[in-house]
Amino acid sequence: MSEKLTRRDFLRKSATWGAIAWGLGEYGLPASAAPAGRAKVVLVKDPRVLRGGKIDPSVVEEMLRRGILALSGAKSVEEAWRSFFRPKDVVGLKLNCLFGPGASTHPEVTMAVVKGVQLAGVKPENILLWDRSDGDLRKSGYRLNRAGPGVQCYGTGGDYEPEVTRHRSFHGRLSKILTRKITALINVPILKDHRIAGITAAMKNHYGSFNNPNEHHDNNCDPYIADLNSLPVIQEKTRLIVCDALQPIPEGGPRFSPRFRWDYAGLLLSTDPVALDYCGWRIIEERRREVGLRPLKQVGRPPRQLASAAKLGLGTNDPHRIELVQI
Repeated sequence: MSEKLTRRDFLRKSATWGAIAWGLGEYGLPASAAPAGRAKVVLVKDPRVLRGGKIDPSVVEEMLRRGILALSGAKSVEEAWRSFFRPKDVVGLKLNCLFGPGASTHPEVTMAVVKGVQLAGVKPENILLWDRSDGDLRKSGYRLNRAGPGVQCYGTGGDYEPEVTRHRSFHGRLSKILTRKITALINVPILKDHRIAGITAAMKNHYGSFNNPNEHHDNNCDPYIADLNSLPVIQEKTRLIVCDALQPIPEGGPRFSPRFRWDYAGLLLSTDPVALDYCGWRIIEERRREVGLRPLKQVGRPPRQLASAAKLGLGTNDPHRIELVQI
């Protein structure tokens, strides 16, 4: 059964997430340029998805089915996927695979998304799983496929645009996969703590979409994350975000941290990267509180990108404007 939270319910939930104690005012207040409408974020949780330390693919698929129906408002799962994609699209799934097993987008989540895209009539050969390098994908459990039949899977490698893109604080050469090879994008990150940016989820995942992320980490990666995500090519091609929150990492990220990884058994879906990252931040902060860790702001890595992105109109970090649907 799904539960739609009213504004009052959401604020009450935010309070249980420690909003007041953790400085909600700085990163979660309305931004003047934030959209006037409401953003929908769907959180699907099912403890059955994790059995004996392993992920059950069939449960992941059911979670995604329920999530996409709730997000789209469609009557059938086929209609839901068709509301985001057309049969002629070339759909890229941007994964997060830099740090390997335990700290990367789980293949079970990725393949559930692939099956969903095919329900929209997209051919397997027009679906591309990608990240920074072949090696990152391979070590994270993905089978490479550059030109064979079926779903494609490969990294950018050195195939970046020859010209530097300059946009506000951002300066880098974008992956040609993003700029030339795909017509539609699904952002499929994993929810983690980040030792500089505070959290890594939807927006930070695009640090794998250009050649020089090391030059964009000052000041908790702010305003770099927001400026990167304001690039037209990212905004215009992104159709959907499916965040892997099956086993998030609230401390020690973005690398694998077996001590702190926990079985949250969740997926987050949205079309608003700021709202999704805001909800992911609250999940991380709540877990930190539960295990006796200080809030991210107190340890020097506040998620500054949320307010910066909201000011650019990329989405909303205002809980008054977020409709959180829990399933």
